[in-house]
Amino acid sequence: MQKTILGLLASLAACGAVQSAEVTTAMLNSDAKDTKSVLSFGMGTEGQRYSPLTQVNTKTVAGLVPAWSFSFGGEKQRGQESQPLIHNGKMFVTASYSRIFAVDLKTGAKLWKYEHRLPDGIMPCCDVVNRGAALYGNLVIFGTLDAQLVALDQDTGKVVWKEKVDDYAAGYSMTAAPLIANGTLLTGVSGGEFGVVGRVEARNPMTGELLWMRPTVEGHMGYRYDKDGKEIANGVTGTVNKSWPGELWKTGGASTWMGGTYDASTGLAYFGTGNPAPWNSHLRPGDNLYSSSTVALDVKTGQIKWAYQNTPNDSWDFDGANEFVTFDMNGRRYGGKADRNGFFYVIDARDGKLQNAFPFVRKITWASSIDLKTGRPNFVAANRPSDPTKGNGDGKKGSTVFAAPAFLGAKNQMPMAYSPQTGLFYVPANEWGMDIWNEPISYKKGGAFLGAGFTIKPLFDDYIGALRAVDPKTGKIVWEAKNNAPLWGGVMTTAGGLVFYGTPEGYLKALDAKTGKELWKFQTGSGVVAPPVTWEDGGVQYVAVVSGWGGAVPLWGGEVAKKVNFLEQGGSVWVFKLATKI
Repeated sequence: MQKTILGLLASLAACGAVQSAEVTTAMLNSDAKDTKSVLSFGMGTEGQRYSPLTQVNTKTVAGLVPAWSFSFGGEKQRGQESQPLIHNGKMFVTASYSRIFAVDLKTGAKLWKYEHRLPDGIMPCCDVVNRGAALYGNLVIFGTLDAQLVALDQDTGKVVWKEKVDDYAAGYSMTAAPLIANGTLLTGVSGGEFGVVGRVEARNPMTGELLWMRPTVEGHMGYRYDKDGKEIANGVTGTVNKSWPGELWKTGGASTWMGGTYDASTGLAYFGTGNPAPWNSHLRPGDNLYSSSTVALDVKTGQIKWAYQNTPNDSWDFDGANEFVTFDMNGRRYGGKADRNGFFYVIDARDGKLQNAFPFVRKITWASSIDLKTGRPNFVAANRPSDPTKGNGDGKKGSTVFAAPAFLGAKNQMPMAYSPQTGLFYVPANEWGMDIWNEPISYKKGGAFLGAGFTIKPLFDDYIGALRAVDPKTGKIVWEAKNNAPLWGGVMTTAGGLVFYGTPEGYLKALDAKTGKELWKFQTGSGVVAPPVTWEDGGVQYVAVVSGWGGAVPLWGGEVAKKVNFLEQGGSVWVFKLATKI
């Protein structure tokens, strides 16, 4: 009898009728190669956003048609920046205002919805967005705009655990997708414009129990926690006042608002850190570690193993929060980072040594180049906003300078992709500049902590956004696809020789990965500011993307925002497949 039952179970499993609902560390470590699931933000913890699927390819992509669409509904539109997760017959997708849905993969029917109750006083910097969730065990976990973590049962949507991360009234929030690294839940915080202190936290994903905490502003203490939740000092992040003057390190910003990546081969998690606070750099002379940087963390202990600062003493809100994507080149493991400051960095993923740095946009004014020996930028002193209390300043406003890129960055939250097939990175870039000036400012809890004014301007008449294929070995832009509006959605590439990305004008597009030739596009009905994904089910390859215009551009974009104010909001997921099975 036992043999009969075992045989039946084996037969059902072979037919795909039995699937494991439990997401394991081993599954996450092989997520980039798994064609039937998308278990992590980045389509693999390394963040390459590359799929080995080939059914949809350069020859067949013209036959892509909608399979189904799902609406987030209600009046809560605004920016939809979420990357869906695919597992066990379900799609898990977050939406604006801290909502998350489970959707049936075959039909597009809603299985359940969780809508987080938000207080009136939330202070998100750059729209009420959420970029995605994490899967582990039988849980789906995401962060909220009032700085909480919520873990839900994948089948029912019921809350399993909930933890407060910090005080939303002080400006803390959470917008990034959590990261599962070697069985540990890693999260960052948003809120750098409010003088919060950035950090990375590690938790037990099944219980929410805090394991360690590592600040990303030099001078703060890191902690580990025992089984009773008691703090155990885990070392100061650097030396107090070494790179921060006076008391400003206590409200230093450097928020880890885009989350991180993890490479099992190095055992390190990589988090980008945001701008130092306030923006007025004359109030905080020094490098202001570890703001506008990449930090590499030991997942077990939270120790910073290495750090590389992209913009020391950042005066332009360039941040350094963009993703660090690991890849193989010349027999070594490197990481690629397209920074908001306009330079693309290639860094040794094990020790943080700079290999190469080169522009990926046409105009950069704040620095002439990056010194490959020291790793430091060669600043153009005249293009740093001046101190309002000195020179020709009247004490209220410093002189205005023109700077490029603009503070929204040569690349912002929209994730790039890397193809091991072509050896190229596909970077959604923007060409814009800004008039910027400094102003006096003092810290007030919950208040904007900028000390600067600005106006964003387009650089060229014919385009702002450009999807660019970048060679990390040579620094060359192999091809580009220009776009009238800024690009704000992420990128995916596949072994089918394709690059998928969305535009604010509403299109999901597919280009030839080698040449940049446009092969297919579809109008989703609202702007696309999210990254696409792909998976296989029943021998059929599917492609999905979230559509819904919003994010930072219409809120902060100045003259650029006026160019795209005709775009309509929305909130939906579109899923595509080939019209006929290949």
